[in-house]
Amino acid sequence: MRLTKFGHACVRIEQDETTLVIDPGLFTEPEAVQGADALLITHEHFDHFTEDQVRAALAANPGLRIWTNRAVADQLAGLGAAVTVVGEGDAFDVGGIDVTVHGEWHALIHPDVPRVGNIGFLLNGRLFHPGDALTVPERPVETLLLPLSGPWNKIGELVDYVREVRPGRALGIHEALLSEAGLGVGARFLGDDGPGTGAPYRYLTSGAGLDLDAV
Repeated sequence: MRLTKFGHACVRIEQDETTLVIDPGLFTEPEAVQGADALLITHEHFDHFTEDQVRAALAANPGLRIWTNRAVADQLAGLGAAVTVVGEGDAFDVGGIDVTVHGEWHALIHPDVPRVGNIGFLLNGRLFHPGDALTVPERPVETLLLPLSGPWNKIGELVDYVREVRPGRALGIHEALLSEAGLGVGARFLGDDGPGTGAPYRYLTSGAGLDLDAV
């Protein structure tokens, strides 16, 4: 299983002949979705999903399939069987990649800001993308994709989140709002110089890849 990081919250997963992309949004390079077999979308916010991009990807590749929550699916009306609505507890297969769905709600931004639905995707019981939430799957996770920055989180909560999930490693994503200095601060607290999370931390720049099968 090969992971490639794209802009902000997007990752591209390749395993054997299957390519799966999670959360291509406004800050994601268009090439991230090219040739993909499936798109998984955690929620409706523009940094994770843009309707025009998804419709264009499907027009270019009619075999593309999309799994997401009800709110996103409603924005993709008219695409028929290409779109499947999933929620907490669901499971499905994409070309030999087993996917389970975890969580229901976006993390709280402020009591006066309405919450939207949010689902996380666990691939092959190994790689977890939580979207915009600190959802803890009820099973071990080898690689946790860790949202570094947003109006709903802070670094102390991320430290505790990694401790609770207890992954084999944490990879930083969701960083479009951070400067280089901000990324460095995050790496300090989440890495060896921080209070300790129990898991090694790494940040991948856009376009960088990682073999998840490598030790």
